[in-house]
Amino acid sequence: MAMVLGIYDRLISSISSFFKDWKGCTMYLLQFGIPALVGIIICASPISAIIDRFPVVSMFFFIGLVFGSLPMLYKSARITKLDWKYVLSFVIGVAVVIAMAFLPPMGGDDVSLEMSISTFLLQILTGIVVAVGFILPGISTSYLLLLLGTYDYVMLAIAELNVLALVPFALGFVLGVVLLTRILEICMQRFPQLTYMMIMGFLVGSLYTVYPGNPSGWEIPLSVLMFAIGFVIIYFVSKKEAENEKA
Repeated sequence: MAMVLGIYDRLISSISSFFKDWKGCTMYLLQFGIPALVGIIICASPISAIIDRFPVVSMFFFIGLVFGSLPMLYKSARITKLDWKYVLSFVIGVAVVIAMAFLPPMGGDDVSLEMSISTFLLQILTGIVVAVGFILPGISTSYLLLLLGTYDYVMLAIAELNVLALVPFALGFVLGVVLLTRILEICMQRFPQLTYMMIMGFLVGSLYTVYPGNPSGWEIPLSVLMFAIGFVIIYFVSKKEAENEKA
């Protein structure tokens, strides 16, 4: 959504260059973060209920959202001539997300919050890796936790409100966000076409993980309708945003 609405670059810049203009960056991040938090609180429960009751139809709506965003994202890349490098960047983005779905999750059944040096270092590393999923669209932070075998650890620490157990994870996460946003900002400045094409690849690759299977019966017309609604909403929202930026 940040990509579609044309604020992704500003968000990345506000985080990576925070100390260059901490007042301005703080105001911008608060303007974005507070409404986002309110939206999550208001929408999380009803959206979860709809997905639980109509999983196939709901997923086709989200698929429509992704497809509707692609034309504007491609335009944002400002590609005047299609080159094999851009195609390769897109394919790599798709392949990375799909490949993650085939990786077996690590970890065992026994989960302990007992802190040791190895656990401390592992949680810092986990936080850094999870920051990748937080910053890059199309990559699931939950699945990254599963792959690293620390999903149960983090969920247990949150459930028990064990702040000390979450400290190394939080440190790694903050470090990862700062480092990754800086790297991403540099890539967007120096290699905008390649970066945008890879991000588009991440988004398209994410469709593999959310595709619910072929609809049947009454789900078929509703799935087609919801796909079309999702596509139209995002397409026109992104188009309107582009017109506002141009004006």
